[in-house]
Amino acid sequence: MSNLFEIYPWSLPILIFAARILDVTLGTLRLVFISKGAKHIAPIVGFVEIFIWVSVIAQMLSHANGFWSYFSYAAGYAVGTYIGLSLEIKIGFGYLILRVFTAKTGHDLVTTLNAANFGATMIEGYGAVSRVNIIETVFRRTSLSEVTRIIGDYDHNAFYTVEDVRTKQKGIFARYLGLSRHQK
Repeated sequence: MSNLFEIYPWSLPILIFAARILDVTLGTLRLVFISKGAKHIAPIVGFVEIFIWVSVIAQMLSHANGFWSYFSYAAGYAVGTYIGLSLEIKIGFGYLILRVFTAKTGHDLVTTLNAANFGATMIEGYGAVSRVNIIETVFRRTSLSEVTRIIGDYDHNAFYTVEDVRTKQKGIFARYLGLSRHQK
């Protein structure tokens, strides 16, 4: 391979750029898997990520001595970070908890969420100026737009927060409806 870089010196920066995109994308996804508790996937992704990184570093130490190699290394890192974050959003790995605070009757929102196959729990509380209903629901990240649409249709003045869920266990609603494992 070293002869290739001597014959075609422009090929090394291209290889470095492409490899950095791949290894940084994998690194970003590995961090997502770690944060979601995917302890079986993260090490495999990490192995591939570091294998690529070590290969690139070896080539850089052996052959790269110019601006374009260094530039492609940094540019690959930046592009890999962007692609990794974009993929993370698209695959929607994991679960979210959405907490809604509304002055309206929360029972109706719970019923609407249940009808859409989202389990929900309501708690009565007191806000700064009045009573509020607090509705919580846990769902797959890929369903966020559907859940927020339901909330917006129910109460366009509702305040809500969304948080990542590291782990979850069971859930009466999914079991109660008799949903299959992939629907839970």
